[in-house]
Amino acid sequence: MSSTLNLSPNIPNADDFYADLLAAHEGLSKDESDAFNARLLLILANHIGDRNVLADALDAAKAKD
Repeated sequence: MSSTLNLSPNIPNADDFYADLLAAHEGLSKDESDAFNARLLLILANHIGDRNVLADALDAAKAKD
């Protein structure tokens, strides 16, 4: 199976998801928020499971447009 990184909007009700993400951080210290983000990233990376897609995502995140 060959997958490619999708950078197009792909989340239904994206504003609602963003609100949920912000709510998940409520009451957390900076360190707790950073740890939450790290756990979330690793959970999502595991779900993706494709090293090529993950490498493309790392490259996209490094880009400073």
